[in-house]
Amino acid sequence: MNGLFCVAVHALVYLDKRGCMLSSEELAANICTNPARVRKVMAKLKKAGLVSTKAGTEGGYHPLLPPGDLRLERIADALEVRFVEPAWHSGGGVDCGCMVASGMAGVMDGLFDDLDRQCRLRLSRLTLADLEAQLERAAAGREGSDGL
Repeated sequence: MNGLFCVAVHALVYLDKRGCMLSSEELAANICTNPARVRKVMAKLKKAGLVSTKAGTEGGYHPLLPPGDLRLERIADALEVRFVEPAWHSGGGVDCGCMVASGMAGVMDGLFDDLDRQCRLRLSRLTLADLEAQLERAAAGREGSDGL
């Protein structure tokens, strides 16, 4: 799974649950990452119309859509995320004279493309509210949960 997608989803859930504008530093502290990474992700979400921003000491980020209206696929699209892709290709290239060595990279690319489409199809069926409900169920099952 793409780390930027995880940062985006975490930030959007936290922003919704807190119900107020939060800075990249506040988001980064909750996500356990650095503010520069948060700003990079949030800039893409802003460009996609998923968050608004305000500059200054009272500034930060605020979600623009209710969690039930925000499908996870839209977040992935905003970040241009590809969930399944090869880090390496086997084989010797298309001109090496062996059917397996020359064709395996293309076959695997097709498989990874299909798997990525399947991931996006699943994300198109899930909203941010679905994840929030999972978090609430998990928190209810833990003793001593102190909430946010």
